[in-house]
Amino acid sequence: MIQSPRFPPLLTGEVVSRHTDPFDKAVSRAIAGVDSGTIFYSEAPDALRAALVLAPETPLEEAILAVYVAQVGLAESLGALAPPEVPVHFQWPDRIKVNGAVCGSVRFAANVSDPDAHPDWLVIGIDVPFIPASGEPGENPNQTCLYEEGCVDITPIALLESWSKHTLLWLTYFMDSGFERVHNEWRPRCDTLGKMIDYPRPGLFVGLDEKGRMLLREGVMTETLSLIKFAEHL
Repeated sequence: MIQSPRFPPLLTGEVVSRHTDPFDKAVSRAIAGVDSGTIFYSEAPDALRAALVLAPETPLEEAILAVYVAQVGLAESLGALAPPEVPVHFQWPDRIKVNGAVCGSVRFAANVSDPDAHPDWLVIGIDVPFIPASGEPGENPNQTCLYEEGCVDITPIALLESWSKHTLLWLTYFMDSGFERVHNEWRPRCDTLGKMIDYPRPGLFVGLDEKGRMLLREGVMTETLSLIKFAEHL
């Protein structure tokens, strides 16, 4: 029997069936009016799949910055549980990387898409594979999973517990003092920062502005790209 995860104060958990996507469940329950701070999660042993429902009190442009909070929370939880030589990085806008290869992603959705509108809810989901989805280990050098990176002593439930604690801590920092502290923690973990990239479009990834938007330089022009563009539209 799988032990139920322990969540920090202000957060509660609700398990979903093996055949249900926690993100989809979180969105449907958010639409129905579930409490903010509810985490929907799967008990599947091959991956951590979970989604957190938030009820922001700010416009979407500011609320969407919680996606960075969830990424920092995941990086810190992996840092606490994984062997010390296992580096965790981000690839904007939504990829998690372990030892230089993609190892999971974040998803996010809200009930509005206008940056100035106040969302009723924001759902942020994470998906981190523990074992290869298919094929032989190492078959795709750009994709990895936690067990291939030496994290054999971590379980999805343990990572879920840790992610919930670290994410709540960083949500508190974010709400108390704004984006700067989150940005300072996120920036050194982004391994494409300062480099030429092809996705989401070609250019030099200069950094993030104070609103968390990507600054992408192509020639003499610099444009901004918001995470809002990558939210799942319902």
